[in-house]
Order: sequence, then C-alpha cells, then structure tokens
Amino acid sequence: MTYDEVSKFTLSLPGAELSIKWGSDHIFIVGNKMFAGMGPKPKKGEASGISFKADDMSFEILTKKRGITPAAYLARAKWLSMDKLDRLPDKQLKAYLTRAHAIVASGLPKKTQKALGIEPAA
Repeated sequence: MTYDEVSKFTLSLPGAELSIKWGSDHIFIVGNKMFAGMGPKPKKGEASGISFKADDMSFEILTKKRGITPAAYLARAKWLSMDKLDRLPDKQLKAYLTRAHAIVASGLPKKTQKALGIEPAA
C-alpha cells in the first residue's frame, strides 16, 4: 500500500480522524485516542513506515518479522513500528489497522462509541 492508500483506508474506519502531532507526524485517532501513526508524507522514492497498536498475540508474532519492531516509547503498550509499508501484504496491513482501531475504540466510553458510530463489542 502507498502512504496515501494507508491514510485513506485508516480514515475510512468509524470515527477515525487525522491529527497532526509533533510538528508533522500524521496520527490517526478515534475518540482522541491514538491507534496508528506515520511520519510526514515521504518524498518520491523514499520509504514510509507506520506504527500501530496491537494485541498481545499480534505483538509477539509481528516482532519476529524483519523490519517490524516494538515502537520506541510505546512498546510497553503493545505498539509496533514497521519501517516500510510493504512489510505486510495489503490485506494483512488493513486487518491489523482495523484491529488497532477496534482495540482503542473498545476502551472508549459507550456513549462516545455510539456518538462515533462504533458498535460496542458484545
């Protein structure tokens, strides 16, 4: 996936918004809580990476893959950092981003979830 495709997909998730933080980082939030982030859009020919929230099992599995490491400062909260967007097939990356969104959204108050159009987990 390209940087723009990842951004478009991530923003298509229920209640997802873009927040520019730390100067120029593109942080994807739901209910003012981060679930993924990328640096500024890279220049042509440069690689772009992404960081996102993971569940315990995904964190353990993915950190064994080349180019995917525990995210600096956020590893204790099970955040991953991928150095290139193509470290995972598009379908898998979308699934992990969807899961990151769901993990964070599930921690929001039910009233906030409803206001954002998010179905509470059963």
